[in-house]
Amino acid sequence: MSTAPATLVIGATGTTGGRTAVQLIAAGRRVKAASRGATPLPGAEPVRFDWYDPAGFGDALGGADRVYLVPPVGDPDPAAVMLPFLDQARAAGVRRAVLLSSSAIARGGPAVGQVHRALPSLFDEWAVLRPSWFMQNFTGTHAHADSIRNDGAIHTAAGTGRVGFVDADDIAAVAVRALTDDRAPNTDLVLTGPETLSHDEIAALLTEVTGRPVVHRHLTHDAMRDRLAQVLPAEFAAMLAGMDRAIAEGAEDRTTDTVRRLTGRPANGFRAVAERELSV
Repeated sequence: MSTAPATLVIGATGTTGGRTAVQLIAAGRRVKAASRGATPLPGAEPVRFDWYDPAGFGDALGGADRVYLVPPVGDPDPAAVMLPFLDQARAAGVRRAVLLSSSAIARGGPAVGQVHRALPSLFDEWAVLRPSWFMQNFTGTHAHADSIRNDGAIHTAAGTGRVGFVDADDIAAVAVRALTDDRAPNTDLVLTGPETLSHDEIAALLTEVTGRPVVHRHLTHDAMRDRLAQVLPAEFAAMLAGMDRAIAEGAEDRTTDTVRRLTGRPANGFRAVAERELSV
């Protein structure tokens, strides 16, 4: 009896990887759940995976014919470790790759934009997910969520710029379709929620949902860069601060219908996600 090929989910303990793995399992798919600690996930085969340890690539890829790619966090040059892995993945029989990128990073742009540029030449079946900023940044383990819990404040250099914040559940739902549909998207997909919101509006909504005061503290670009550099590599901190400045200039003030087109249902709104994840 043959074993069905697996989907290798990199970052299977993370915000989108975990949700993608769970949704694939629910759909009856065989999943190899990859994380540095090979964390068990019900219904999946846990495998050890570290972008910076190529010795483990072979075991992770064994039996997989498609892969969900979450880049290494905080690395300003992820292509240096991801492209050798993708070469090995293709040689091992992987035929479809779905890459998590960002709406703020175009094909050929900095960081994961270089992986985006290379992907179509490596795989006949592919997709690049370019979600806007995650709603879970305010509810999960992100620095914004930590500062909300600790100080009742969101710190950004985004000014009054608006963002089409997107639910990680919706990102995962699109990832599952991109991984499992008979035809791969073979394009990049910009994912947003149903509306754009400023960080001032996010703070007000969080105050309403939780009953605890939350404010948005407006920082300058340089102050935001220096704040981030306390916990992140300087180059990556500068890139993130630059993204805030782009938000202030209107770069993320848009919505798309991608979630509805690929999943058949509307994208979740921020209030509903905040109530789901923060109401007690």
